[in-house]
Amino acid sequence: MGAVIAFNIGDLLLIGSACSPQFTGDRGLRLRLVSVGEVDPYNGWMWLTGYVLDPQGNATDKREVYVQRAGIGVADRAPAPRLVGRLLPTHA
Repeated sequence: MGAVIAFNIGDLLLIGSACSPQFTGDRGLRLRLVSVGEVDPYNGWMWLTGYVLDPQGNATDKREVYVQRAGIGVADRAPAPRLVGRLLPTHA
């Protein structure tokens, strides 16, 4: 069994026939991840919500898909989140 890959909001995922038969051939998707829903640990299926991207990278539709986790490819990782805000004063 391979390592489990964690998906992060903003990742660009490749959804194809390895995820579900409904995404065979030209029905595959490039999905910019918005949220990860319920994961069924018994059978490895999960709900994902994201924006479908066209070949130019433009969002064309928002979709919620039910796919096999093991079949998901990651085309691009979102940048790591960084803390933004003011620094707290330190006391000597």
